[in-house]
Amino acid sequence: MDRLDAFKENMGYFQMWLDFQLNRICWLVASLLLTALSNQGVGQENNRSLPTIDQFYPSSMLKASETLLSRARFPAIDVHTHMGLRLKGDREALQKYVEVMNRNEIALSVSLDARLGDEEQHLDFVGQELDRLLVFAHIDFQGRGLKGQPATWACNQPGFVRTTCEQLKRAREKGISGLKFFKQFGLGYRDARGQLLRIDDVRWEPIWKTCGELGLPVIIHTGDPAAFFEPITPENERYEELHRHPEWSFHGQDFPSRAQLLQARNRVIQRNPKTVFIGAHMAGNPEDLVAVQGWLNELPNLYVEFASRIAELGRQPFTARSFLIENQDRVLFGTDGPWPEERLGYYWRFLETHDEYFPYSEKRPQPQGLWFIYGLKLPDSVLRKIYYQNALRILPDSEDRYRRAAAEFTRD
Repeated sequence: MDRLDAFKENMGYFQMWLDFQLNRICWLVASLLLTALSNQGVGQENNRSLPTIDQFYPSSMLKASETLLSRARFPAIDVHTHMGLRLKGDREALQKYVEVMNRNEIALSVSLDARLGDEEQHLDFVGQELDRLLVFAHIDFQGRGLKGQPATWACNQPGFVRTTCEQLKRAREKGISGLKFFKQFGLGYRDARGQLLRIDDVRWEPIWKTCGELGLPVIIHTGDPAAFFEPITPENERYEELHRHPEWSFHGQDFPSRAQLLQARNRVIQRNPKTVFIGAHMAGNPEDLVAVQGWLNELPNLYVEFASRIAELGRQPFTARSFLIENQDRVLFGTDGPWPEERLGYYWRFLETHDEYFPYSEKRPQPQGLWFIYGLKLPDSVLRKIYYQNALRILPDSEDRYRRAAAEFTRD
């Protein structure tokens, strides 16, 4: 019996030890589960509290002056608009935009949307308002060719350049005031072998020379923002925009570099000193005004305009102000509109005030870079040149129309 009692006693101790260990394991498992659930909850809370980048639009706590301007200080000429592209043939919308022009004292706008060879269609669309609108034509490189088969495109058929020059002469007689080249010239249009057309190919020389002979300025959009030629990574300052529009990226071996495109365009301008060229969007390089300054010094027949680029200029206000004052005889006013009226107010504010850290667009978030801009408060003498005097010097058929519109503003 002694042995049996000892055995039972030992088994009792063992059972106690086993229960203790099981309790420890249960507590450990419960602790781990609680920790995991807690961490998961924190992660979910963080995910809920942090917006995605396309929703990021913080309200500034900066207390700064706010000058709301409803019109230009002097009657302006907008040398870069797209009445066809943005209004899509809506005559009522066109009339409403002319009312916007009146309220903002935009005397004339240049519509860049007539197609050479079929310019009557756009002239007819803007006909009722033609006294307030100048029209530029653009070349139809594809013509009736098939989209994915460049060998069928008009630009790759015999006699294309000769036909284009003849069309320019007829268009000038109909009232066309200039020629527009879109960014696809260098980035999209291709030869019969499928290679991108070169801007400085000598076969286009008769077109540039014909424009000079006819007194038609050439506005040319070359390249795109510098960030569009960089990899789409978090380091790219237009990362959010390129995620929304990956087709806007020109990074990689399928495209020439931005520098190559700009250099090719400058060679064309240099070879054709009798033709006036307007470098759209600050000659395609608002991020590097030192380079643009060098081009203006070397190319006396080059002008620049800043449509859709006050976002770039307004974040470098000291450099931009010095540049515009230094080159006040070579800068034109442009917006890339028609835009909602609120955006025009940002242009006046950018050019005419000392306001700090304000939007450049009515869209939220800002569409071309997640930053705000600063006003330049240009002198009146500079504003007059940028708003209208420089444009009157190079735009055919503009002076009488401008004087009539400006006189109406004065009476009002």
